[in-house]
Amino acid sequence: MSSAVAVFHGAFGRVCLYAMDRRMVPHAHREGHLIFHVEGPPGAVVVDDATYPLSPGQAVAVSPWQGHYYTPVQLTGPTLALVLYIRPGWFLDASRRASATLRFGRVGVEVTDPLARHVHATARAMIDPDHEDPLLEDRICTLTQAAFDQSWQWTAQGSSFTGPSLPLRDFRIRKALRALQQGFSEPVQFDRIAREAGLSRPHFYTLFRAQVGVTPNVYLNALRMERAIDRLTGSSEAVAEIGLDLGFSSQASFSRFFIANGVVAPSAYRRSAQYIAIH
Repeated sequence: MSSAVAVFHGAFGRVCLYAMDRRMVPHAHREGHLIFHVEGPPGAVVVDDATYPLSPGQAVAVSPWQGHYYTPVQLTGPTLALVLYIRPGWFLDASRRASATLRFGRVGVEVTDPLARHVHATARAMIDPDHEDPLLEDRICTLTQAAFDQSWQWTAQGSSFTGPSLPLRDFRIRKALRALQQGFSEPVQFDRIAREAGLSRPHFYTLFRAQVGVTPNVYLNALRMERAIDRLTGSSEAVAEIGLDLGFSSQASFSRFFIANGVVAPSAYRRSAQYIAIH
């Protein structure tokens, strides 16, 4: 069973050390997402229907709202992975170089020796509960910056390119997004949202996918995961209560959803998570 070895929250977002041995469902995040192999058998990450290796020397970079999921390649044991969820605004402030959208040039990222040293040093610091790493924020910024730069090398834009700007969204999709953000904890009827936005259901799905990058269902699940993580780590509410408030019929259905979208069960995530103060 997949497990959370350590989970740190901070101004940067989240950094997690996961032992993964099961396939996830397609999902997305509003953060920039980096996945580094630490040890164990290789795995793979499917991004926009293309498969990329997660192995020594090869990391995976997923842009905000880019659909993806992890899948094991070998069943000989769990794959230990360092997984970063980076807030674009924090990275923009920290690096002073990146695009506010934190969009990567390529999904596949070569893990050079310097980058590998940062990955393993970060993993070691997270595993040791008695070791407080005062350089953690710097390591996370360095990892993200190096992966970002690497993703734009050998592209038409070149390594100095800071990523494309997002296109302006159609006003009907903006209206649908507001409706989803305001009512995601209630049963959602996409037919109604499409109709209120002035679109047929097929046109709504097509336009939503083209402008947001994921389907309405995946977007809605991302909102639920964000709220679930906030409440699991920021309150002492019972897991079952959080699940019911988010529209799940039982703690079991909430746990299945959380595992499929976030690697581990909500109770395991809560036990592993800790906040770090960055100075």
